[in-house]
Amino acid sequence: MYYLQNLSTPKKLMHKHPKFKKALFAVALGLCSMSVVAATENTAATATIVLPQPTALIATGNLAEAKTTSAAPTPTPTPTPAPAQVTNTPAPAANTTTQVQSNAIPTAAQIQTATAAPTPAAMPMPTPVPKPGGGRAAASTGPTIVPVPPEVQAKAYVLIDADSGYVVAQKNADSKMAPASLTKLMTMFVISGALENNRIHLTDPVLISENAWRTGGSRMFVQVGTQVPVQDLINGIVVVSGNDACVAMAEHVAGSESSFVDLMNKTAAVLGMQNTHYADATGLPDPQNYTTPIDLSKLTRAIIYTYPQDYQWYSQKWMTYNNIRQPNRNLLLWRDPTVDGLKTGHTDDAGYCLVASAKRQNMRLIAVIMGDTSAHQRATDALALLNYGYRFYETHQLYAKNTKVTAMRVWFGKYKETPLGVAQNFYVTIPVGQYNQLKGGIEVNPEVNAPIVKGQSYGNLEIRLNDQLIATQPMIALENNPMANVFSRLWDHVLIKVNNWFHRS
Repeated sequence: MYYLQNLSTPKKLMHKHPKFKKALFAVALGLCSMSVVAATENTAATATIVLPQPTALIATGNLAEAKTTSAAPTPTPTPTPAPAQVTNTPAPAANTTTQVQSNAIPTAAQIQTATAAPTPAAMPMPTPVPKPGGGRAAASTGPTIVPVPPEVQAKAYVLIDADSGYVVAQKNADSKMAPASLTKLMTMFVISGALENNRIHLTDPVLISENAWRTGGSRMFVQVGTQVPVQDLINGIVVVSGNDACVAMAEHVAGSESSFVDLMNKTAAVLGMQNTHYADATGLPDPQNYTTPIDLSKLTRAIIYTYPQDYQWYSQKWMTYNNIRQPNRNLLLWRDPTVDGLKTGHTDDAGYCLVASAKRQNMRLIAVIMGDTSAHQRATDALALLNYGYRFYETHQLYAKNTKVTAMRVWFGKYKETPLGVAQNFYVTIPVGQYNQLKGGIEVNPEVNAPIVKGQSYGNLEIRLNDQLIATQPMIALENNPMANVFSRLWDHVLIKVNNWFHRS
């Protein structure tokens, strides 16, 4: 009590009580030490992080180990679609470079906003991706020998992991080629967007115009002047590649096929399909119809993850309409129960094309085949690539979206630290058994000042395998951190001064 009553006379207090002088000196020394520590912590531009244990392994293993609820495949003879003529010369493949995995896909709302704009730009935007399931723990058996991809007859192809975006294998993946009926994947993507935004509904009756009825090529055999539900027309597009159904839906969604094609091209720009252009909704012959295997892989990932509720349509084996029963031309739906989509295509110029996707133990791969020699060969080539990918590669989820990975020091903020995480589930695809060779690092600005905005990027999370960068994602703030009161800000100014002095000395 004496000390409290005489705080206004510190000199007298220190004169009568020498121990108080020593205590005051100790407090001052402690504050200086705290200042140095606080000022110098978290100032490194880069930091190494410990990766989680590989319990979130998505998948590895053989086809025989694949878990599926699909019925056993039943061999069924499948007719080949009627050939058509297309004139388009493929461009030479672009030079390949070291790739960095990225799983950013536009959301449905972002696609809607961008396609409504007069001049949409390609932009990397996120979308939810599936939660990881169970799987085997990664083996630590030393370096894995990965052979070259299998030889295939296709002129161009790409094999990609759907979650990480990693290109497992490719040949002429950036070559511009005629897409044939693979065009209908974009047709369906635009239709799914219209359904998502309630502009159309599955039960809506669609009046079949003479223009739709007269469209040549593969058909579902709708009759002019009749009204056909949207769901039936969707089945006609997906299962039997009906050109008549495509034109009918294009007119129903956008008023005319030309307006619908404008939506297709704007959507392609949003998805980053830089080497793609559409001239119609069907893929019928036109020199302005072209795309690449890598662009089709981007579109396929968007189909699977932007509108997952619609993906089930692509696994249908049969369709009956107007008393005519037709099979799906994707032979892999019968050959491999893990394959659940997506689309075939064929024209004289395009050759035989196929986009196939399979899911084995929660690892999903996408194979895009273009310019193959026959319907049988495109299925054989796609299956060979899928088996190769599952034998020699595995996909891990390292971090879940919106969960704390680290924390950064914030100056002048209400809170000393702000948690950082990733906006999307963070996946990497690597050779089997190489998980223990992964190293993680974070790059964050050492001097970040409040206010901090939730969701804004303040650094990067980088993953390296054998010292090579293989994956990166922005680090976003998981919480807001407003400005602190004036006294806290003054104290941070003192710490910064001490920090500057400490580093100069």
